[in-house]
Amino acid sequence: MKFVSKQTYIKMNHTLHNFQIKAINQNLISPLFELSDSELAKQNALRILVDQKPGFPCRVSLEDANIGEEVLLFSYQHHDAASPYKASGPIFARKNAKTSIMKTNEIPTMLTDRLLSVRGYDNDSMMIDAKTIHGLTLFDTIQVLFNNSKIKYLHIHNANPGCYNCQVDRLL
Repeated sequence: MKFVSKQTYIKMNHTLHNFQIKAINQNLISPLFELSDSELAKQNALRILVDQKPGFPCRVSLEDANIGEEVLLFSYQHHDAASPYKASGPIFARKNAKTSIMKTNEIPTMLTDRLLSVRGYDNDSMMIDAKTIHGLTLFDTIQVLFNNSKIKYLHIHNANPGCYNCQVDRLL
């Protein structure tokens, strides 16, 4: 499949599936920054000072953390579902990050420069399709996956090393 821009996609008279990318809410994360390093260690979490950019994608702001910023690395239950696909995994969150509120069909730059795994789930939280893509093709991939009316939402993971990034909800 040839990938095209959003404007070209619409001009080609394809059905546009509106979507919204959802970040993790800062209120779920901010209390962790109050913990000491030893308290974090008891929760298998780690405080890190960022030493490269990109490399520490924040799941709250949906931006890469800047060099010198404080982030936490911890396990987050990103798919709390009554299904075999219930899942958790490591994520980074920036100190004082504000929850990113994405516009309809907006894709954060953080996702466009990475190799991604995009996973489609149905109403029963069962994965029914998945694709590994370069982030530059994310808009088209969302459209292709949402062409399947059984797919209710998507999860985006980094394919290298594979950590959860965010959820994509189909908008009606």
